[in-house]
Amino acid sequence: MVNSASQSARILIIDDDPDVAVAAQMLLRRRYDDIQVISQVSRVASHLKQHLPDVVLLDFNFTAGRTDGAEGLAMLDLLRQQNPAPAVIAITAYADVPLAVEALKRGASDFITKPWENAKLLSTIETALARRQKLKAEQADALSMLMGQSRAMQELRAMIHHVAPTEANVLILGENGVGKELVARAIHACSPRKHASFLAVDMGTVPESTFESEMFGHRKGAFTDAKNDRQGRFQAASGGVLFLDEIGNLAMGGQAKLLTALERREVTPVGADKPEKIDVRIVSATNLSEVSLFTPTVFRTDLLFRLNTIVLRVPALRERSEDIPELIEHYLRQYEQQYQRSAKPIALTALTQLREFQWPGNVRSLKHACERAAILAQGSEYLFEDFGLSSISHNGNTHSPATISAPHENLSANTPVVQAQTASSPLTNPSVGQNTDQFKLSELEKETISNAIAEANGNISQAAKLLGLSRAALYRKLEKHGI
Repeated sequence: MVNSASQSARILIIDDDPDVAVAAQMLLRRRYDDIQVISQVSRVASHLKQHLPDVVLLDFNFTAGRTDGAEGLAMLDLLRQQNPAPAVIAITAYADVPLAVEALKRGASDFITKPWENAKLLSTIETALARRQKLKAEQADALSMLMGQSRAMQELRAMIHHVAPTEANVLILGENGVGKELVARAIHACSPRKHASFLAVDMGTVPESTFESEMFGHRKGAFTDAKNDRQGRFQAASGGVLFLDEIGNLAMGGQAKLLTALERREVTPVGADKPEKIDVRIVSATNLSEVSLFTPTVFRTDLLFRLNTIVLRVPALRERSEDIPELIEHYLRQYEQQYQRSAKPIALTALTQLREFQWPGNVRSLKHACERAAILAQGSEYLFEDFGLSSISHNGNTHSPATISAPHENLSANTPVVQAQTASSPLTNPSVGQNTDQFKLSELEKETISNAIAEANGNISQAAKLLGLSRAALYRKLEKHGI
């Protein structure tokens, strides 16, 4: 009979020893309301499809005469791939403690030895349940940043839930501004590596000449400026996730070195005699199309196959227009609070126009537009003009700007320049009354930006560095000047 005060939790015991399984079941029934026992590993997969447990007590040897724990480790891998993954507690004999340590490395929550103390077993399960609840809350917070109830966003969040518990490398594809780094952080937050570091590296800002030092580290005296030993990004992210942002900007020489490191799972710091093992999960992202990625002169195919075990495509904002009202509401409230502005509604006509707008800069440009509106809007409700997305023609008609292609990280001499019209641009809005000096300053700024992009061979990250701007600030100026 189940205790009326029992807790709502589903516990699964996987053990081929009936005495052990029955003893555990009788003890746990006093506290928990759903206890299941499986003695044959062949039945586990089908059971999980119907009854996903909160906690699993897992023995590691099922076949008579086997003591290597391989069966248990394989079962642990299967359990960690469930969505959501249960907490797994290894059940081991005293002689199996090294095996239990290996299980912890592979994602087990804890281990207990046979024969166990009842109080210790109950305490271990309580701790595992508490950690699992905390993890679910953290995962919900991470996924909540990927806002939107469109089918595309629901599928993306479901894929993150499914992929995150594994060790597979993930390649995130999407235009600039769609939130690729948010996706990478959500993968990290939902993975067994969540308590280790998440390190993001913009590959477009790593010079080819110092690639090995930046990524693999160096030893003191390895070159003129190497005054101390220095960790590379791979070592700094040990045990966690290394996010290689804008991987498509990596030069061919760097691609070859990165491929070698991933194949060997080791790196050799500059000036070192021996390689060092690396323990990182690679998540990468690019705004390049898959056609470009599979062009050998742009990206090494062998490296691509190392990175794209799982491919996640983040939809452009124009492809999920039904999410735009939710996003605008969220960011307006955020910036109203930040700038101490009174909350106000959005005019219905404005909301319709905002949904129809193509948003070439995706969520990033929507955030900037909401920030502008929160600061500058004067009326009792937000109008479309408050978001800085329209221009006023000479006859007073309001119209949407020309379609602007999303700014690409690599702009070549062949990239077409599409003029963008903005409310503040003296070129498209002479009625604003800009004086001659302001006009010249605007032209000078545009020329300076163009020269910096040319100097950086079309690399936006490098151009931003030359100009002393953040990438986000440079993107805003590109839109402003129609570059």
